[in-house]
Amino acid sequence: MIDFGTMTTLFTFLVGLLIGLPIGWVFIGATILGLTVTGASAGFVANAFFHSLDSATIMAIAFFVFTGALINEAGLADRIVNFSYALVGRLKGGLTAVGIVASVFMGALTGSSVPCIAALIPLLVPKLEKFGYDRVYTTAVLCSSSYLGYLIPPSVPAMIYCLLAGQSVAALFLATVFPGLLLAIGYAVLNYFVVDKYTVDSDETPELPVTFSGSVKEIARTGWLAIPALGCPLLILVGIYGGIFTPNEAGGVAAIYCLLVGWLAYRELTLERLKTALSSTIGTFGMTTLLLAGGTILTRYLTRQGVAQEVAMTMMSLFEGKAMILLMINVFLLFLGMFLDGIPILVLVVPLVLPLMQELGVNLVHLGAIMTVNVGIGVMTPPFAMSIFVGSRLANVPAAKLTRAMMPFLLYVSIPVLLLTTYIPFLSCWLPQVLLGPSVVGTW
Repeated sequence: MIDFGTMTTLFTFLVGLLIGLPIGWVFIGATILGLTVTGASAGFVANAFFHSLDSATIMAIAFFVFTGALINEAGLADRIVNFSYALVGRLKGGLTAVGIVASVFMGALTGSSVPCIAALIPLLVPKLEKFGYDRVYTTAVLCSSSYLGYLIPPSVPAMIYCLLAGQSVAALFLATVFPGLLLAIGYAVLNYFVVDKYTVDSDETPELPVTFSGSVKEIARTGWLAIPALGCPLLILVGIYGGIFTPNEAGGVAAIYCLLVGWLAYRELTLERLKTALSSTIGTFGMTTLLLAGGTILTRYLTRQGVAQEVAMTMMSLFEGKAMILLMINVFLLFLGMFLDGIPILVLVVPLVLPLMQELGVNLVHLGAIMTVNVGIGVMTPPFAMSIFVGSRLANVPAAKLTRAMMPFLLYVSIPVLLLTTYIPFLSCWLPQVLLGPSVVGTW
């Protein structure tokens, strides 16, 4: 049975969420109140806070956040967009598909969703509007595609999951590759069939070669200019899986690489732009560490009070079989994603469901892929969707219209990819097993 202190903590947590208090402080405050009610030592909070941040992975997250902040300031985003434009711009719906392709490349640089939106919307939306593409639809494509940043390695949410679940970062980076590619392909196919509804005739035409040889030359030209930018994810992946440096060290390598590219190759990284990137990094990383530390304090307290065991027993009694339990966990995570960002969801849920997943025999690398795909969907599920907030503001479009335009991408692509990831372990476990070995991945 859950005791009075635990009930007090859970009630305070829910009230804090409902009235809109900062969630990091809600995590900590609810735990302290529960400890006070039961007369337990508050030293637990200090110990849990310290140990939650005593990891090299935390520093890696900081460097990847900094890398994401550098992308636009250092000129990398412009070259990636131009290269994507040359690759798919001549295809039907290709001009809007530029955003999908660019998001794949940007995801490999940023490890998150918001930097993708912040970089791509100012570059693409005004340009495509001149060519007759509906501003709301173009923004919807970019906002929906932004969560590819969660799936294409390196991924900040994947690193946080590994920190909480004690899994290999290198394995989980690989585990989300196939789901990410499925998502990108699904978005491109959907865009192909619906884009005509959102276009009108325009006097302006895209500046693209009309011949095959001209297209090849344009791809070669823009690709050559994009090589320094695209070299970053290649360097990271080769370095990690070639044993040159660890996933935690990769964050520092990526940040230094982007600094050098922006300064020496593209010559766009000025002191003012560097200050802007550093300021953005400090704010984002400060919020991330507070969420991680506060969430760890709360979940460790709840685990100590037996809540994880209660969750496992309740789920086992209500639902029969692993398939149904995984479905219910997905539904629960999708519900949380309507109100919370991905990081607090992971911090809150992962420690509580791990005992249940281990009892059911769910591979924890596979579970990491499921949860990363799921919390990524949270960036596009209203009412509190980060991509909708940021996208509507940057593109100057109504949030309600943007939400409606994003729904087909959510219902027809994102949810099916989540279900495929959940029930076909091959999609997430095969690639890391091949490259890292069964001993790292485990049985699946």
